Amino acid sequence: MRTSGGLAEVRRIGRRVESLGRRARRSHRLAFVVLTLTSIAIAVSGFVWQTSVPTSLLIIPLVVGGLLLRFRELVALTMVTVTFGAFVVLSRGPTMPRVGFVLVLAIVGWIMLTSAKVRSRLGVPGTRGESMLMELRDILTAQGVLPDLPAGWLVDVAIQSAGGSTFSGDFVVSTTRGDLLEVALVDVSGKGIDAGTRALLLSGAFGGLLGVVPVEEFLPSANRYIRRQNWDDDFATVVHVVIDVQTGEFDVRTAGHPPAIQFDAWSGRWQTRDADGPLLGLMEAPEFPANHGQLKLGDALFLYSDGMVETPRRDIGRGTDRLVGHAERLVAQGFQGGAAELVASAGGPGDDSAIVIIHRMAHG
Repeated sequence: MRTSGGLAEVRRIGRRVESLGRRARRSHRLAFVVLTLTSIAIAVSGFVWQTSVPTSLLIIPLVVGGLLLRFRELVALTMVTVTFGAFVVLSRGPTMPRVGFVLVLAIVGWIMLTSAKVRSRLGVPGTRGESMLMELRDILTAQGVLPDLPAGWLVDVAIQSAGGSTFSGDFVVSTTRGDLLEVALVDVSGKGIDAGTRALLLSGAFGGLLGVVPVEEFLPSANRYIRRQNWDDDFATVVHVVIDVQTGEFDVRTAGHPPAIQFDAWSGRWQTRDADGPLLGLMEAPEFPANHGQLKLGDALFLYSDGMVETPRRDIGRGTDRLVGHAERLVAQGFQGGAAELVASAGGPGDDSAIVIIHRMAHG
């Protein structure tokens, strides 16, 4: 079941964080001692051998400490470094250049302290906070990998974040139970790191709901979860599809999201699957009607975010026509590798873009 897998993933992350914390405590104590002794040694050497050891070397342990130490340890190191540096420099005479160096040393220490204070909010100081954030980003990416399907089915996913950022507000969660495939494409409001952090939170929650609650309860449950977050002016849109891989019958439900598009291989036509539902997080008890359909042999279903069809200069209607035009060229190749190609050709550079292609191949 998806739930046990999700719990195992949470436990794995918890053990990873705990291990990082233990290693961080040991390494930070050692780094603090080494850097403090290094600062003192540089100051003493500069006092004794004034022409051979430049006092400006004191900047090095400050910068290294800013990357490695906890905030309190960095405060102590900065005080030691600035005090010893001031003593050594000013003992040669209080000329303006020497006073200026002490001021520069203090400014460097203040910059390092400011950066360390921001990182300390993560609870993991130094560069380990960034490492944990990257690991969470990789987990979000891994959750977008769709499960294996029976022969005769092709599922392709591609996500592109706005402006080349490594974090995206678009993400995909999916699961299978019996003959049913469930896929949800989610678009969190905002762009870049702000949307990415909310996407990290919602991906775990939505991934836990998917395949556990009844199909018709997924979007209402997701809506209740977002409302409990008490976010100001933040919301999410979702397109949720459930497909019976034996018969090809499907239900599409949307929450403020662009409609799915179905390609009919027999007629060669493209049809939008509208299922108007409100944005998640805005209403107390919204309803999410289902649009019923069937994928016959050769048919395909496209789920996509608004970054694929909407730009400041182009409305959704024209953008959808443009997306269909690009997708038309993929029919001959059976949509193989089509998601990445469509994101590259139709996705807008100013917004996160994502697309999921579910294709029931004519020959298994």
